[in-house]
Amino acid sequence: MRYFLPLLFIVLIISSCNPTKYVPEGKTLLNNNHISINKEGIKKSDLLPYIKQKPNKRIFGTRFHLGLYNLSNINKQKWPHKWLRDIGEEPVIFDPNATIKTKDQIKSYVASKGYFDGQVMDTVETANRKSDVFYNVDLLPAYTIRNLYYEISDSNIQKLCYFDSMSCVIERGKPYDVDVLQAERLRFERFIRDYGFYAFSADHIYFNVDSTVGNRQVDIYYGVKNFTKLDAFDRVSLVPHSIYRVKNIYIYPDFVPKDALQGGEAYFNSLDTTNYNGYYFITLKGKPEIKYDLIIQSLYVKPGSVFNMTNTEQTQAHLLSLKVYRLVNIIYNDLNEPGIAQGSEMKLDCNIQLTLLSQQSYKVELEGTNTSGNLGGALNLIYQHKNLFHGAELFSIKLKGAYEANKQDSSKLQSTQEYGFETSLRLPKFLLPFIKTESFIKKYNPTTTLLAAYSYQAMPAFIRTIATATLGYNWKAGNYQEHIVNPLQLNIVKLPPGSIDSAFAASISSTYQANSYKDVMILGGNYSFIFNNQKIQKSRDYWFLRINTEASGNMLSLVEKLTGAKKTDGTYKILGLPFAQYVRTDFDLRYNYILNDVSSIVYRGFFGIGIPYGNSKAIPFEKQYFGGGANGIRAWQVRSLGPGSYDPGKLTFLNQTADIKLEANAEYRFKLFWILEGALFLDAGNIWSYKNDPTQPGSQFIFNKFYKDIAVGTGAGLRFDFKFVIGRVDVGMKLRDPLLPDGSKWIIMSQPYERSDFTMVLGIGYPF
Repeated sequence: MRYFLPLLFIVLIISSCNPTKYVPEGKTLLNNNHISINKEGIKKSDLLPYIKQKPNKRIFGTRFHLGLYNLSNINKQKWPHKWLRDIGEEPVIFDPNATIKTKDQIKSYVASKGYFDGQVMDTVETANRKSDVFYNVDLLPAYTIRNLYYEISDSNIQKLCYFDSMSCVIERGKPYDVDVLQAERLRFERFIRDYGFYAFSADHIYFNVDSTVGNRQVDIYYGVKNFTKLDAFDRVSLVPHSIYRVKNIYIYPDFVPKDALQGGEAYFNSLDTTNYNGYYFITLKGKPEIKYDLIIQSLYVKPGSVFNMTNTEQTQAHLLSLKVYRLVNIIYNDLNEPGIAQGSEMKLDCNIQLTLLSQQSYKVELEGTNTSGNLGGALNLIYQHKNLFHGAELFSIKLKGAYEANKQDSSKLQSTQEYGFETSLRLPKFLLPFIKTESFIKKYNPTTTLLAAYSYQAMPAFIRTIATATLGYNWKAGNYQEHIVNPLQLNIVKLPPGSIDSAFAASISSTYQANSYKDVMILGGNYSFIFNNQKIQKSRDYWFLRINTEASGNMLSLVEKLTGAKKTDGTYKILGLPFAQYVRTDFDLRYNYILNDVSSIVYRGFFGIGIPYGNSKAIPFEKQYFGGGANGIRAWQVRSLGPGSYDPGKLTFLNQTADIKLEANAEYRFKLFWILEGALFLDAGNIWSYKNDPTQPGSQFIFNKFYKDIAVGTGAGLRFDFKFVIGRVDVGMKLRDPLLPDGSKWIIMSQPYERSDFTMVLGIGYPF
């Protein structure tokens, strides 16, 4: 890493010096495309997909990948020349034919947006063997929609169309737009198919546009064709569309595609058929793997119901969400019974083929860890059963052991050790007596999770044990929203007598932090809301928002007061343990802005606050915030920043935590070559205490002064994309240090840089 960044900038400089090195004589390098538009109705970004020839990719304004290609000797095949060409990008040679095609494509696109007489002119400027192409788009006012007329001969379709006319996305007075017409075609197709018209498709919908009405307006004729039917003599006739009704539903709960393909009819003859509550289950001989009631509960398609496209898709999605099926195929067979005239009600059979995942799995995980430069590793043994009680219940148990070396000073090497287990059971329903309806399950796809865990942690400064029990609920609300409620969370944290290092205990004995290192019971609940509109293909900008809020100790405090219990050592206790009482909430907002296919910028903002009250003088250590580290302000080691401008001095074990956290990050990410990605980042923020602590001056959050405590860091990093996991190395550099004396806290304006102003952190996955 120490030498990579200088090498990177050298390559960038080289790539800028001679980009035309391998451009053939008489040819030019495509330098850039420029678009100018004289109307606001069309954006430049709308036209970019229609440009047929794109210049070489750029990072920081330079052709980095072309630079790698040019570093090679094009006449040599041995390493590193061939390797440099493979990871680089050959020069994009300007092609006049591509310019002509682009011009035609842009003209066609603007015409589709109502600019029928729009003009597109191209100009090519060449200098130093590089060509710039300029596309000038000259538009007159767009044609608008004057009237919309319907031409529907099928009376059944016509009635539905008039009934649905308020939902039509084509609006009078709006600019003509082909994309709007296509959206209406797809919308109306789904609407009609949801009313049982199985054989209806978008091909039956057409639009005729009359642009001769004058005054830069058009009339649109919205037509729906009748069904085309062939008789026994292949004669074509047009007949009304038919409604289809589902006759029988055949469910294959343990369908094996490979056996079905190889065995053919013999495979299907070997299956047994069982009629269960009106559904036909076709299975292999033996006990079914999944309870029939669970499968039926997931179906939106019913025997005797009319065909519905939306219900079909929801059935497939709900069955997949059970996470016990690898494939879910839903196939309809048109029975087309003889003697039924077209236009009358028709019959369908629905076949649902369900291919199971492996029910049990065993996994061994090896992890590398790094905390503030302290290296270590972890071994996890994981067992999962995805169908424990034949109802898609996911049972998981995890055994964990971890060790990390901690070099406290130049002569003493200590370690952090953790051993424990975690077991959980996830059920595909709500364990609540008042929410049992099938409609609720189908609408929100809820799950219930029961979790229990125990952990033994031996830190350099203290030893503690944590026992945890949680009851939680999770449900979806649309495609992008998720709700998580844990109404019961129990944590029992115990520090055995004499487990706190004497030097560390002395350093915090009179501070606010001392209240966090005591035995405590945490009994409360929390709620989380998540919004994430990221798509799997990661080809568009997306937002991520997570809101958490939790409270603890309120019910216990009420019980203690109602029963007249007395305080011991100033606190109420349950089973000899003081219980924590606090509220805590935080917001995590991220925005990923895609610049091009090789680079993006990610922004993140975080704010969190916890307030102790009643039975607690401080929030439990596990619930406090910390700064620095691989996922925070990377110029500071983990837990070494803050709180505020408080200076902890030369402690052997830094573990700075507080009640309030404010952080903002920006990271520019770009693909380099092979598995390597690069990043430049800027981090800012700090942590603060909620209450004033005289032993930690400068640690309290004060609204009109907190901005003076903001720490700022920058840096660069590498990401190693191994597909299954992303490894990360970041080097951070302090820019503004709140511990510097009064005056400018910007290091470059106050003092020379020292080695302690730089930090290297290792991580797994992206920081945010």
